[in-house]
Amino acid sequence: MAEPQAEKASIQVIERMMSLLDVLADMPEPASLKVLAKNTGLHPSTAHRILAAMTSAAIVERHDAGTYALGIRLLELGNLVKSRINIRQIALPYMQQLHELVGEAVNLGIRHEDEIIYVERTSSGRSLVRVVYLVGGRAPLHLTSVGKLFLAADAAADVRAYARRTGLPGKTPHSLTRLEALEKELDKIRRHEVAFDNEEAEIGLRCIAAPVLDDEGQMVAGLSVSAPSDRHNADWAKAIKLTASEISRALGYPSPARR
Repeated sequence: MAEPQAEKASIQVIERMMSLLDVLADMPEPASLKVLAKNTGLHPSTAHRILAAMTSAAIVERHDAGTYALGIRLLELGNLVKSRINIRQIALPYMQQLHELVGEAVNLGIRHEDEIIYVERTSSGRSLVRVVYLVGGRAPLHLTSVGKLFLAADAAADVRAYARRTGLPGKTPHSLTRLEALEKELDKIRRHEVAFDNEEAEIGLRCIAAPVLDDEGQMVAGLSVSAPSDRHNADWAKAIKLTASEISRALGYPSPARR
């Protein structure tokens, strides 16, 4: 009886630790114990005890003023994860070349369940960074050009299941929130092997994406260019598709002559 209770208590501590990390991640500045306890719903003594353990592991830093911030260990772990994503390492030189050609932000995204996670980005240096395209940023599949590429690779039944699970929430008036509209868009993507985000994730931001395939022809990532609407150029699609094909070949996908 004692063992299940101990396991439950351990899981509860982990959940509380994660809630503290989530709150700290949303805070632009170091936060006090009082603020952290309030935002997580934890008793101050509980929050203090967990923060002390996290501080000793360098997951959290405690400042002299009695405030807390995310610790250096998270940066080390994050860099370790990034270093082990081979597709990111392989794609980056091609992304930089594309960036030099178009002069706008180039993004690399992978799928995790019902979301896109951005694993690499080159900044355009000419506009504010959009949150959704930060490295590590997430977004629902149907709201981004990269996400729609993954949905287009799914069977029709899987797309319908995705729509049921998520409810197709929208972010802007341009978001595809009806299954019929999404299916029509996915048909177009399958025909042209390129996807567009027309201010569907954020007003004023447009995006073009092409699929990256592995040695078995499976889509493993999406390559995209994002830019403010007033600088968007639909003609970038050709260069984006070409760069995505080059990354695919670097991953082992056979060239047209070998297929």
